[in-house]
Amino acid sequence: MATTETRVHLRQEAELAAARLPPLMVAAERVAATVQQGVHGRRRVGMGEAFWQFRRYEAGDSVRKIDWRQSAKTDKLFIRETEWAAAQSVWLWPDPSPSMQWRSKRSLPEKRDRADLIALALSSLLVRAGERVAVLGTGERPISGKVALDRLAQRILFRSKPAGKPGDLPAFEPLPRYATLIFIGDLLAPLEETDRLVRRYAAAGVRGYLFHILDPAEQSLPYAGRTRFEGLEQEGHLLVKRVETVRDEYKAKMTEHQAGLADIARAVGWNYALHLTDQAPEAALLRLYVNLAQLPG
Repeated sequence: MATTETRVHLRQEAELAAARLPPLMVAAERVAATVQQGVHGRRRVGMGEAFWQFRRYEAGDSVRKIDWRQSAKTDKLFIRETEWAAAQSVWLWPDPSPSMQWRSKRSLPEKRDRADLIALALSSLLVRAGERVAVLGTGERPISGKVALDRLAQRILFRSKPAGKPGDLPAFEPLPRYATLIFIGDLLAPLEETDRLVRRYAAAGVRGYLFHILDPAEQSLPYAGRTRFEGLEQEGHLLVKRVETVRDEYKAKMTEHQAGLADIARAVGWNYALHLTDQAPEAALLRLYVNLAQLPG
């Protein structure tokens, strides 16, 4: 049972998330509308009506879609749907980890805010195009229609932080073949862990995108002199006497990490893009949205 202190903390987090919802929705719709002006319609992807796959029946599914022959083989009910329908399903994972709640200066958004904005604006574009969207880790199937964006916004803002060790990626969960999965975050996990997860999804026929969000200070390490760095995910602190003496090495390692992420994506036919929070979200969203149509099916 949660302690009083825990309950108060959870209530405070919920209140903060609720306060962010209206302005974030307005901003997301504005960004989506701007991007939509430059898009003449996203190419549909899929394998056509002749190819079928099955998934477990869920509350809200039409009984008419139950495949009784397939269901008779087990004690479970199964829905039959086309691979074309699966190809219209998009799962988003905006990183909820503590490292995302950071910005180098007040004039910039937190990485978390930019990730949420991109996720919601992309959801708006996809829903308008008739596609179905879900947030990875919620256990919910993709949704579309008029109420979809409000529900997705709530799932994104009220999502829980990872339960594992700091920097953890999301746990693998089975997705339909030909579905699309988009990771949106600072992607600071070790490359071998990211590679393992991406390859597992790719082997299951899932297409994907690594959308890498960083604060510009994480890219350039602009500090000078004696500087104390505080970890946001229980790493402790690091005191550097003269930051300028380690800047080149730091930038080289960051460049190596980014190149590694790009290689991981390229090896399985996924896409990778780097976005800094001092850049306009509209340009990044347009590139992401257009590139989704170019992912191999």
